[in-house]
This record gives sequence, C-alpha cells and structure tokens, in this order.
Amino acid sequence: MPKKKELIELYIDELAFPNKGRGLFEGERVMVKNTLPGEKVLACVTKAKHGRIEAALREVLEKAPYEIEPKCGQFGICGGCAYQNISCEKENVIKKNQVLKLLETAGIKDFEFEGILSSPDLEGYRNKCEFSFGDSEKGGILQLGMRKTRSMYEVASLADCNIIDSDYREIAGTVLEFFRSRNETFFHKKLHEGFLRHLVVRKGRVTGEILVNLVTSSQSSLAEEEFVNALLGLELAGKITGILHTVNDNIADVVAADEMRILYGKEFFTETIMGLEFKVTPFSFFQTNSKGAEVLYSVAKDYAGDSERNVIFDLYCGTGTIAQIMSSKAKKVIGVELVEEAVEAAKENARRNGIENCEFIAGDVGRVIETLEEKPDVIIVDPPREGLRPNALEKLVEFDAPEIIYISCKPTSLARDLSLLAEKGYKAEKIKCVNQFPRTRHIETVCLLRRRNKLD
Repeated sequence: MPKKKELIELYIDELAFPNKGRGLFEGERVMVKNTLPGEKVLACVTKAKHGRIEAALREVLEKAPYEIEPKCGQFGICGGCAYQNISCEKENVIKKNQVLKLLETAGIKDFEFEGILSSPDLEGYRNKCEFSFGDSEKGGILQLGMRKTRSMYEVASLADCNIIDSDYREIAGTVLEFFRSRNETFFHKKLHEGFLRHLVVRKGRVTGEILVNLVTSSQSSLAEEEFVNALLGLELAGKITGILHTVNDNIADVVAADEMRILYGKEFFTETIMGLEFKVTPFSFFQTNSKGAEVLYSVAKDYAGDSERNVIFDLYCGTGTIAQIMSSKAKKVIGVELVEEAVEAAKENARRNGIENCEFIAGDVGRVIETLEEKPDVIIVDPPREGLRPNALEKLVEFDAPEIIYISCKPTSLARDLSLLAEKGYKAEKIKCVNQFPRTRHIETVCLLRRRNKLD
C-alpha cells in the first residue's frame, strides 16, 4: 500500500458519481477525483488506511482517447464544469452508467430503463448564475467569477464561459469594473471583513427578462444611482427589469438577506415553461435550465398518466411549476414548500395562468403532510440534493398512494430512497434520465414507482 504524500502513477479505469475516478496501483484500488476512464495520471496520496486509498490529482500524463479540446479556457481551474473535455454524447453515456451502477448497488432492479435525454440547449442554458467576488491570487486585484476548485477565496474569470449567455458576461464585467474603479474590497470569509460578496443574475431564457441582485455586507456603502446607471447603459440581448441590493452579514458563504432594497424596477422576473408563465423571486427555487426543465417535466407528466379524478400531491413544489403543469391532468393538486416566498409566488403564478385547482401550503414537508387529510392518487416529490428526510418518507408511505413520481437531482440520494421505498412496498417501474445540466457532473432522474398491491 502506498504511503501518504507519496506520488503515484496509475490508469483510471472507472468513474463513480459524481467525479470519483478509480484505478489500480500495485494491486490496490485508488480513488482520484476529477479524472476520466482511460487517463494516465500523476496523483498524490492523501489517505491510505483501512484498505482505502485516496489521492489528489497532480497532472494528467496521458489523456483518454475520446477527450476533446475544452471550449473554455478556465476548465480545470473553475469549479463550475466537469465535462468540457468530452463530447455531449460521451457525457450522456458516463452519466447514464453512473445512475445505473448506483441503482444496481442499491438493489433496485427489474425496472424499465428508458434511457437518457439531452437538454435542448447545450450552451448558454443557465437562467441563474451566482458569481463570487474575490481575487485570482492572494493579494491580487478584485475579481468576479466562479470559485476556483479547492479554493476558498480565489475566483476564475468568466471571459469564455459557455454555459452562460453573453448578457451574463456583459453584466458581470461591468459590475467588476464599477467596483475596481472605486477600489472596493471583497468580503474575506476568514477575517469577516470587506464589502462585496456575490452577484446573482437570473434571466428568463424565453422572456429575456433579467434580474440583477448585488449581495454585500454592511461594511461599506453603495453608490446606488451610479450602479444602476452603469447597468442600464448596457446593450444586452435581454432586458434588465429589476436591480436589487441585498445586505448579508452572515459569516457563512451563502446568499442570504438581512435586508433587500429594490434599486430599479421589480424584485422578480418572469419565465415561460410549457406555455405557462411563472414569477420567480430572488430566493425561490426555479429550475436552472428552462428548456431542460420542459424535457424533465414532460417525462414526469407522461408518468402521471391522464385522469381528471386524480388528487396529486407536489412535495417540495418551489414556485409551483410542476403543480401547475400537472393541473390539467388532475382534479386537484396540493403543493408543499418550505420557502414562504416561493409559495406566495406559486399562488400568484396560478392566478396568472388562470389555474384554479392548485392549492399551495408553506411549511416543512415532513410536518405539513401530517396535517393533510385528503388522500392522493399520485405523489410527486422533487426534493433537494440530500433527498427525502426520514420523517417525510415515512409519512409519504402512510398515504398509501398508488403511484409516486420521484424527480431526483442527485442519484446517490435517489438510490438510497428507492431502496427505502422498496422496503415499504413501492417498486420502481420506469426510470428515465435527463441531462439537464450539460458539462457539469449533475444529472436529473425521473422514476415512476407503484404500490406492489396496485400493480397491473
């Protein structure tokens, strides 16, 4: 067994979700993140005990035969993408195999796998980007971009990022120059000193509406009028409909609000998905790829079938997107979401779209569903990455719904939850993947489960 800090060379022969390459060194399995099958790499051992060996990538000595030249010059530096160096077709194969391997390991079998679908947009698809202020090296000039891999403070340039469109780059570049010219500081996460924290840009892929949200600490002041004028003077493909200033003095490196001011326009943008219009507020969840979401929701809608007598529960409903898409196929849809702001937006969205058979409730899913008296025919769950909480899963099963549609954004959580649901009597019948976030390591999966005593 190699020793800690030893440099070793090995070939990667498999890739586990999300980015765990594995290969053999002197007969021992070694895990090296951010590698691809077929690569020969130089890695430094970081853990070597109890039969488990992990190493950090130092250099790719030989590329895999299928690798291509990345379109982005920051690939490998920026932590935003994982697969700029392979074709989209190869990416789909890798992600599909990762999901199937996890399901097999969890004992999920005898289901109909319906393959993997690609996002209609492979570049410039993001409708939300959360940029960080920092520097590119210790003590360097102010930067604005994506956090570098394995760095707490340094950020990578957005100059040729191809998963965002040109409007994002124009806005970020203007904001950066605005604050550079004023010698403004970024918020240092360790010292808790500085002003600039994040820039969040959201844009309707269909509507072209843009919402800009500058997040700072309270340790300096913003020249509001000059800031607004700098942004409104840009020539963009879309149109800025709102500019916000959020103050956040929380020491955690998250986008949160102690106070939020509208500097221009409105505090939301609208987007259209599958013919329905949605109001999206600054802190409410909304699928990051609008066109990809249409593919994802079409799969879920197909799995739900057609019955105007059905009562559907949409748990973790966000701004009510799925609930309203399903409303035409149901007697009633009840949506539950923790974020009150998102629930209010969901209610308004239903009014905008003239939908009267949707009810939205704010609260923790595990607690709210304990109070619901109606019996669902179909339960749709689209939980956060960590999957279903134990109490929510237990209560979900108690409803004894004939069908559950599980929409997953993390296959490890999906495999765990499907195994638990199988123990409770639900069998996975159909599974389809959607590569909603091309070039990243993320993959969406939709699963139709049926109660065993309800099977045809």
